[in-house]
Amino acid sequence: QRVRQKNNAQSTLNCERKQKYIPCCISQNIKMFKLIQRINSKSLVNKKYATQAGSSPLEGIRILDLTRVLAGPFATMIMSDLGAEVIKIERPGVGDDTRSWGPPFIEGETRESAYFLSVNRNKKSLSIDIKSKQGQKVLHELAAKCDIMIENYVPGKLDSMGLGYEDIRETNPALIYCSITGFGSDGPYSTRGGYDVIAASMGGLMHVTGAPDGPPAKVGVAMTDLMTALYAHGAILAALLQREKTGEGQKIECNLLSTQVSAMTHLASNWLNAGMESSRWGTAHASIVPYQTFATKDGYMTVGCGNNNQFAQFCQRIGESDLVTMDEYRNNENRVKNREKLLPSLSAVLSTKTNTEWCALFEGVSFPYGPVNSMSQVFEDPQVLHNGLKKSIDHSTIGRIETIGPAVKYTKAENMIRRPPPTLGQHSEQVLEEILGYSKQDIEQLRNNKVIA
Repeated sequence: QRVRQKNNAQSTLNCERKQKYIPCCISQNIKMFKLIQRINSKSLVNKKYATQAGSSPLEGIRILDLTRVLAGPFATMIMSDLGAEVIKIERPGVGDDTRSWGPPFIEGETRESAYFLSVNRNKKSLSIDIKSKQGQKVLHELAAKCDIMIENYVPGKLDSMGLGYEDIRETNPALIYCSITGFGSDGPYSTRGGYDVIAASMGGLMHVTGAPDGPPAKVGVAMTDLMTALYAHGAILAALLQREKTGEGQKIECNLLSTQVSAMTHLASNWLNAGMESSRWGTAHASIVPYQTFATKDGYMTVGCGNNNQFAQFCQRIGESDLVTMDEYRNNENRVKNREKLLPSLSAVLSTKTNTEWCALFEGVSFPYGPVNSMSQVFEDPQVLHNGLKKSIDHSTIGRIETIGPAVKYTKAENMIRRPPPTLGQHSEQVLEEILGYSKQDIEQLRNNKVIA
C-alpha cells in the first residue's frame, strides 16, 4: 500500500513537472523556429561564393561601412579589392574626417586629400544624416540588404540612435556587425576616444621605439590602426565562413589597445615569463647582433645576421673575415655581450661605401639587407615595381591618380583596384535607387529634408 501511494505521488509530481516543462520547450522551439524563419527569409548573397578561376572571392558580399579615418576604411578597402561592394556612409557637407586632412590636396573639379584617397578606393559614397529618423530608417533598410556592417564610433553612440548591434540584429539576424573602438565596448576606458598614437603609448609600442638615450618615439605610420584593420578583416572573413555553416550573423569587437598589446609578442613574453622589462634600442635588436641600421657614405643600410653562417658571410663581404675567428664574436650570444666593441668596427667599415656599392657587394648573400629608402626611392625599387605596388587610375574629378596596389596575390582569384575613391555623396542616388528601390521623388524629398546630399 505504501509503495503504491509513493508511486502515485511520484507520478503526480512527474505530471506536474511535465506540465511546467512542456510549455517551456514549446516556447523555446517557437522562438528558434521564428529565428530560423527570419534567417532563411533573408536573401543572403553570400550563399553563392564565387569559385571559378579568375573570379573575386568576395563577389556578391555587400558591406555597410560607417567607419572613418584609417583602421575601418583600410579594412573595408582590402575587402573591396577582393570584390565586396562597399557603401561608405558619410556626413553631408563634411564626409570622412580625412577628407580635410592635408596638405597635400589634389586639385581638380573637387579638392581631394591624398590621405583620403589612400584608403577609400572601390567604395560608393552615400552622404546621409544618420542622426535624423529618416536617415536611420534608410540605414536599417540598407542593413537588411547587407552581409556586413562595420563601424568605429565610441561605444554607445550608435545604440543611442537605434543603430547598435541589437537594433540592427532585429532588422537582419544574418548580418555580421563589426565594431572597432579604442579600448573595447566595456571596461574603465570604454567611453574614451582612441587614436593610434594613444594605443601605441598605452600598449607599450612607444616605450620601445626610439633611440636608447632619447624619448619615446611614434612609428612613422599608424601601425596600430593598420594592424587593427587586418584583425577586423580576418575576423569578418571568419564570421562569413561560420555563417555559411550556421546561417547566423554575430557581433565582432576589435579595439586598438588589444591589438597593440597582442602585437608586442616576444617583448610581452619577456616580461610575463622572465620579468624582463623592454627598453628602446633604436634600430638595433636586444637579442641579435648585428641586426640594425648602419650609416653609409650616402645614406643608411640595414643588415640582419640571424645565425653564425650569415655573420661569417657578412664579415667576408665587407672585408673583415678576421672578426669571425675571434672568440668574443664566435656566436650570437657572445656578439650580444660584446656589441659595444663589435658595432663601432662594423660602422666604420660600412661608412666607406655608398648604398649602391654595398648592394652590389651583397648580391647573392644569405643574410638579409636593404637600404633605408625614401618614398621616392621606394617607388623606383625594381622589386616594388615588379610586385605591382604602384598603380594608377582615373578619378572622376581630379584626373589620373597614383595609388598602392594590393599586397596579396592569388592564383585563382582577383585582388584588384576596381574604381577610384568616391567624391562626397557621389553615389547617394545610385545606392537609394538600385539597392533600396527609391523613386526620384523619394530621393528628392530626402534631399529637400537635408537627410542626404
